Amino acid sequence: MGTTERRTAVVTVWRYALRLGVVLACLSGVELVLAAPAQAAFTTELSGLPARFTAGDQVRTVSAVVSRTDRRGGCVKVRWSMVLSVQGIRLDQVKMDRVEETGDFPLEIQTDGDVARLTDRQLDPGTLCPNRTVTARYRLAFAEDATDGRVTLAAEAYDANLRLLARQTATRSVVGAGGTPSAAAKPTVTAAPSDPAIAAEEESAEPVDDQPVDAAPPAPGRPLSQSGGFGVTQAAFLLGGLLLSLGLGLLLRLRHLTRTATIEADEPPVDRRWERPPADRWRPARR
Repeated sequence: MGTTERRTAVVTVWRYALRLGVVLACLSGVELVLAAPAQAAFTTELSGLPARFTAGDQVRTVSAVVSRTDRRGGCVKVRWSMVLSVQGIRLDQVKMDRVEETGDFPLEIQTDGDVARLTDRQLDPGTLCPNRTVTARYRLAFAEDATDGRVTLAAEAYDANLRLLARQTATRSVVGAGGTPSAAAKPTVTAAPSDPAIAAEEESAEPVDDQPVDAAPPAPGRPLSQSGGFGVTQAAFLLGGLLLSLGLGLLLRLRHLTRTATIEADEPPVDRRWERPPADRWRPARR
C-alpha cells in the first residue's frame, strides 16, 4: 500500500504541475497577443511628389497620409516628424515648412550635416481611427542657386507616446536652374515597415540615413520609448515556447506515471503472487 500511495501522490503532483503549465502557457499567449506591435495596422504614404524638383521653381505641396487598416483598438493622436536629407545641394538652399488649414504649424527643427528633422511641436489636430486617415501637408521649395542633386523625404507618424506607427521614404532628383535632368537619377519610394526594429535595419541600408539626427525625433517634455533588437514581442515568443515545452514534458511524464500506476494497481504484490490459500480448518473428516 505504501508504494501505491506514493505513486498516487506523485501522479497528483504532476497533474497539478501540468495544469499550472497550461495556465501559464495560456497567459503567455494572451500576453503575446497584447504585446504584438500595434504598428502593424498602420501605413504611411507620400503624395504630391513630382517626378523631379527644379531649383527656383514654384513651391510644391507634399502630403504625408497615415491610415489605420484594422478595426481593433480605439483612436490615437498623431505627431508627425519629417526627415529631409540632401545630396549635392546644401540645406540652406531648401525651404520646407508644415501647414494646416489655419496656417503654419509649429515645428521643432534639428539639423546635422545634410540631414534635417522637422517634428511637430504639438499633436496633429486630426484623430486617427480605424478606417480613417490623418494628413500632414508640407511646402517644399529650392533656391535658384541650387545645383543638381538629390533630396530624400522620410515621413514618420508617431503616437502621443512617441511610438513609431509607420514610415515611408521617397527620393527625388533636383535639377539646378538651367540644368537638365540626370538620366541616372530615378525617383524611388520606399515604404518602411511599421515595426521600429525592422525600420531601423532598413534605414541603415540607405546612404542618406547614416546621420544621428535621423535616429529619433525630439521628445518635447516626454522621454522617447526605446526599441531594441530584443523587445517585448520576442520575449513573449520565448516565454511561450518555453512554457509550451514545459507543458509537453509534464504531459508525457504524467502519462508515463499514470500507466505505471495503473499496471501496478492491477497486479498483485510480488510477495503474495505464490502464496497458497489457507486450508479450511472446518473441513469435515473423512470416514
